[in-house]
Amino acid sequence: MSSTSTAPEAPTLEAIKAKQNAVWSSGDYAVLGTTLQITGESLAETMDMHPSSKVLDVAAGNGNATMAFARRWCNVTSTDYVPALLDRGRARAEAEGHDITFRVADAEALPFDGNSFDAVVSTFGVMFTPDQPKAAAELMRVCRPGGRIGMANWTADGFVGQLFKLVGGHVPPPAGIQPPVLWASKEWLHETFRDAARITIAPRDFTFRYRSADHFIDTFRRWYGPVHKAFQALDDADQASLEAGMRTLIDSMNVATDGSMKVPGRYAEVVIVNS
Repeated sequence: MSSTSTAPEAPTLEAIKAKQNAVWSSGDYAVLGTTLQITGESLAETMDMHPSSKVLDVAAGNGNATMAFARRWCNVTSTDYVPALLDRGRARAEAEGHDITFRVADAEALPFDGNSFDAVVSTFGVMFTPDQPKAAAELMRVCRPGGRIGMANWTADGFVGQLFKLVGGHVPPPAGIQPPVLWASKEWLHETFRDAARITIAPRDFTFRYRSADHFIDTFRRWYGPVHKAFQALDDADQASLEAGMRTLIDSMNVATDGSMKVPGRYAEVVIVNS
């Protein structure tokens, strides 16, 4: 008598998206997101949009780009598929007195008509979508002809890209999913947005400043969804291994000489002029 075994089915994109939602809903990304505010300000300055421009922030998180463009008097719609993160952005807007529209939305199926916005932006957000070509097509669809798509995306060789690689070595990503750092790849961007009128990719560095390596590890372990969930999924020995790997990575890139942590995190600032 013979028996056959069936290989487990690969998870669907919808299942992966639901899992991602749970990841980004865990911890509290806003604790870390606010430290990245300067990247939103840099993007807004680079894009140089006219006041009153209609701007859509996709996968906005707690609203770094949202706030940057609102501070420049643009009419901003801020979207994310994690309602709790939009609540954090809404609180920031109310504190500063900005009139911003907040809406729960999936970056791969934006609930807006085509050609609706003068600019579509995302800082370290849309790069995490599981169906990357579909998300890219949505950015192009809702941006008017001649409008601009602006993004800040972590690079593969930078600190965060290396952190993703380290975490993925302990908790592998779902089969068939391309790495989010592709969104910083010149080749991938030019192929994916090949119908664009112009693509500009500029290297930038965000400096991670923490009291120490231990402070960074503790903060990311508690509040940053992907790292938070990775530690939860591991046993004690593997948790210790991941922590040791993070410390080694930090030590290899740390330029501080006073016992603190000062690590440059390379990212790509991307501006695409829609055709």
